[in-house]
This record gives sequence, C-alpha cells and structure tokens, in this order.
Amino acid sequence: MTGTEEPPTFRLAYVPGVTPAKWVRIWNERLPDIPLTLLQAPAGEAFELLRAGAADAAFVRLPVDRTFFSAIPLYTETTVVVVPKDHLITAADEVTLDDLAEEVLFHPLDDVFDWAAPPGEPAFERPATTEDAIELVAAGVGLLVVPQSLARLHHRRDLTYRPVTDAPRSTVALSWPEEATTDLVEDFIGIVRGRTVNSTRGRAPATAQQQRKRPEQPASRQKPAAAKQTSRNPKGRTAAPKRGKPRRRS
Repeated sequence: MTGTEEPPTFRLAYVPGVTPAKWVRIWNERLPDIPLTLLQAPAGEAFELLRAGAADAAFVRLPVDRTFFSAIPLYTETTVVVVPKDHLITAADEVTLDDLAEEVLFHPLDDVFDWAAPPGEPAFERPATTEDAIELVAAGVGLLVVPQSLARLHHRRDLTYRPVTDAPRSTVALSWPEEATTDLVEDFIGIVRGRTVNSTRGRAPATAQQQRKRPEQPASRQKPAAAKQTSRNPKGRTAAPKRGKPRRRS
C-alpha cells in the first residue's frame, strides 16, 4: 500500500425509522480494523447516495429499481394511524381504513406508501416531511398513517397510535448497486443474514481452504504393483514353468 491510498471503510446509509445498531455492533466485533460510517438519509435520498457512490449499502424501504440495485428484504412493519391521545379512535385496539374515511389524513411529500388513492378526507396542504405532519396532528387538524417505526421515532406525549389492519405495509430491505457488490458488501450481507463468523459463504480464509483439501495418501499405503503377467495365465491360474525339450539318448 502506498502512502496515497486511503484505508478501507464501509459506508452504510439508512432511512428514518431503521435502527442499524445491532448490525453495526456485530461489524465492529468482526472487522475492528475497518471503520463503519453511518449516513442517515431521508427516504427519497438514500438511493441517490448509492447511485453517486457516496454509500456502499443502505437500509431502504421497498420498492427498489431492480435494474440497478440488489435488495434483501428484512422485515415488514405494522402500519398505524397517529392520533391525539383524546381522539375517539383511541377507544379501539385497532382500526380499518373505513374507520378513517371521514377523517382528515395528511399525505406528506416523503410518504413511504404509494397510495393509489390516499384514504380519508384530503388535508388543506401536503406537509413537506413526516415530522411536519406529526406537528399538525398534534395541533388537532388531522391524522397521519405511517409505519410503526416512524410513529415511535416522532413520539410525543400528547400523541398515540393504533394499528390499521388493512392499510399498505412498508418493507425494510438492505440494498446496494448490483455492479458494486464488493467484498465488504458481502461481509455486511453475511452479518445481516445471520451468518456465523466461521461461515464458509463468501470470502473464506486460505487456511480453511487448505484444511478442506483431502490429504494425499502416504506412499506406504499405496496399492502394491500388480504381479508380473508372466506368472499367471489369462484365467488367473498359475502357469507351470517352461521346460526344455528332453534330449534323445543315443
């Protein structure tokens, strides 16, 4: 390595609501010499970081552009509606979209759901972010449907939430550019998939490969050479030794 080369690092982006702490901890235990840099990105910008080469992989929400990215789905979240604590909806343990039909529902510009037709009554404006929409819910002017992790991320004491049983759901996935599947990306994939440190998948140590080779058979145990063909006839019976023709007596 020359003095101008930078040491390897792994850059991991993640969207709001995702908590990568568990996987980062395992990375630091297994690869302590390779720093992992976390990059928090709005949901709409995580893919741009990957396209620009500013991140090696990212925790994103599906869908992804499969012509450019690879993705491993990890888990699907419960969808909830965020409401003031004194709202009538809090009397139920869970609700449906029909229960929200007459409610004003905010549809922020960074909404993670691809609604064909947003439920509820349209709000007077579309908030720029989910965080802005939460503030409006707290002001008592509407409700918000989000993945549960975002409701927890923007928790307020004056708000609560209830599951929406028939709403779309958001799936979190690990994604990276397919043409940039580096060794470090493979290492992180192994961590996310729960592979053990001794797993043979991916980059295997040379010593392990050598140990898997079958040892050569010692010379002393090699099969002895076949007996000379002159000692047996084709049927396997021992041939009698040849004798010369007896001389006639005079």
